[in-house]
Amino acid sequence: MPNAKILEEKKAAVTALSERMKGASAGVLADYKGINVADDTQLRRDLRASNVEYTVIKNSLLRFAAREVGFDSLMPVLKGTTALATSKTDPVAPAKILGEYAKKSQGKYTIKAGFVDGRVVMPDEIAILASLPPREVLLARLLGSLSSPMSGLCSVLNGNIRGLAVALGAIAEKKSA
Repeated sequence: MPNAKILEEKKAAVTALSERMKGASAGVLADYKGINVADDTQLRRDLRASNVEYTVIKNSLLRFAAREVGFDSLMPVLKGTTALATSKTDPVAPAKILGEYAKKSQGKYTIKAGFVDGRVVMPDEIAILASLPPREVLLARLLGSLSSPMSGLCSVLNGNIRGLAVALGAIAEKKSA
């Protein structure tokens, strides 16, 4: 039986981890076995630049936190080495960065599972998330889609006015001639 102090520290760690998972818009679990220090340092730098929190976590602590949050379907993937990347604001950032890194690592770094908006997702869904364009591009596309009908209507209305102006100009020329 562990002593009371260690047990309290572990309970506090599980509570903090479950709060982190609840507060995150998305998270990705990865197996980091086989990567070198330089690659890990670069990965952490890229994640920090995107405001993604990345930590290596013991599977036992992660199991307790996942149960507490209601992510019981993560249990089968909590084996081996596990790192957790979470983002509070951007649900695509962890998937995009870790997905690109997993591709570059040629099998040394693999995505285990993840969660988005309170729902557990598997690696294939994370790959779909990673392939999404950045938020700014999606917003620009949405804005373009919304403004397209309005600009089309303006063209049609301008075409009618232009046609009327041409017809009036032709009538004026006939009368002056």
